[in-house]
Amino acid sequence: MLLDKIEELLKEVSALTAQNAGDVEQLRLKYLSKKGEINALMSEFRNVAADQKKAVGMKINELKQLAQNRINELKDQLETSEAQSDDIDLTRTAYPISLGTRHPLTLVKNEIIDIFARMGFTLYQGPEIDDDQHVFTMLNFAADHPARDMQDTFFIERSNTMDVTKNVLLRSHTSNDEAHYMSTHKPPIRVLCPGRVYRNEAISARAHCFFHQVEGLYVDRNVSFTDLKQVLLTFAREMFGAGTKIRLRPSYFPFTEPSAEMDISCNICGGEGCGFCKHTGWVEILGCGMVDPHDLEACGIDSSVYTGYAFGMGVERIANLKYRVSDLRLFSENDTRFLREFEGA
Repeated sequence: MLLDKIEELLKEVSALTAQNAGDVEQLRLKYLSKKGEINALMSEFRNVAADQKKAVGMKINELKQLAQNRINELKDQLETSEAQSDDIDLTRTAYPISLGTRHPLTLVKNEIIDIFARMGFTLYQGPEIDDDQHVFTMLNFAADHPARDMQDTFFIERSNTMDVTKNVLLRSHTSNDEAHYMSTHKPPIRVLCPGRVYRNEAISARAHCFFHQVEGLYVDRNVSFTDLKQVLLTFAREMFGAGTKIRLRPSYFPFTEPSAEMDISCNICGGEGCGFCKHTGWVEILGCGMVDPHDLEACGIDSSVYTGYAFGMGVERIANLKYRVSDLRLFSENDTRFLREFEGA
């Protein structure tokens, strides 16, 4: 009976298979451990007749040797298979992975930042979700100003209909960063505020519901409009070429007085007049002006001692002028055919 059992185990061990290291360990425990099948045979071996002990003992040793060899063989096969196989991650991007490049808006934004950094401006980035107090109220927007209307602004929460300053919204300009900075820093202030802004506008080739701005602020003693004009002229020539001209046209902004729109001579036709500049020779690129005393006082700065200027430009507008992109939507569609055109920029 014992010999029959040993023969069955010999056939069983000869056919052993394993899928992983865990299976191999389970087989070792089943056959070779103290509580395993082969050790159990040794307990039965004591009851074997004396004339059969030699034959049964040889069979048990044969079984033990076969089990050890087979388990070691399975272990070696698995280790060799793992060493030769490549790990395949099905979540990875397919090979070959092409080398990317910076987005055109990032290229332009970084160039703007670099130009103003060389003129002493430091970088400051505030929140994209902000309260009405910093986006509008501290910047001299009246409580019934159209910019607060639901048609123009993305409100997230209107917690108090009687107090507009408590409203929470997606900022419509990065001027809110200037309000935050002036409230927590004392002059002299020379800061540049880049970031994404949001407005409720119909999406077209010339407009989008979100875009990017870079705004600048300088507050100190005896700051004048002449300082503003010189800084903007330097920027225009650094960005668009040494022969670029600028002109300032009177305009209106709640947070600056006096205010102006700045045009540059068309960098496509050289100011001669073309379809891009509507045959005027000039292209508008930004708004600017002297900081309204109300804004300084609202941020805790004495307007009788300090003056300042501010300016703001759309990064997409500058990118359009620099790279002559006809459709604003291309910047946010992630079309790799379009983005590859800037690999050498």
